[in-house]
Amino acid sequence: MGIIVAVQYACESPAVLPTATLFTRWVKTTLQHPSLPLPSLGKVEGLNNLPNDVVDSRRRSKSKSKVKPRPRWEVTIRIVGEAEGRQLNQTWRQRDYPTNVLSFPFDSPPGPDLPQLGDLVICAPVVLREALAQQKTPESHWAHLVIHGTLHLLGHDHQETAQAELMENLEISILTQLGYPTPYE
Repeated sequence: MGIIVAVQYACESPAVLPTATLFTRWVKTTLQHPSLPLPSLGKVEGLNNLPNDVVDSRRRSKSKSKVKPRPRWEVTIRIVGEAEGRQLNQTWRQRDYPTNVLSFPFDSPPGPDLPQLGDLVICAPVVLREALAQQKTPESHWAHLVIHGTLHLLGHDHQETAQAELMENLEISILTQLGYPTPYE
């Protein structure tokens, strides 16, 4: 199994931000979660030709085996300030304000099967304000947003009620596995 997480700190006060080790733990736990439905992988370009043992291990999520083969993935997380967060949200979503997390799934060109899953851009000031307003620890809110963004990279969405319920249940399960409280109470 190979999961590479590159973290870019592009804002002030990186000392109060989660470490690269925490970001990596959150992404890895999400990608390795046994209840992650196989169909979400089919939406990721380049992952349609998974080896049979990977596909079978996903389908046998109730298996006793603790070792579940996974393809190699690469994720980049960029931590930004409000100006860059606002500019990216305006450019990609036509919304003139910084948002907490933006997900950019990698669209693999024809040819070699590349391991990139995509990029997450997280606006640190927004995350910290939301954590305070929602009376959550900053770390648990960071974990939630990284998990949320990673699920988007895998093709999950929350535009419709059924999709939102599935995504929220996955987030709760992953956060619980990591020892964090549910964000939806």
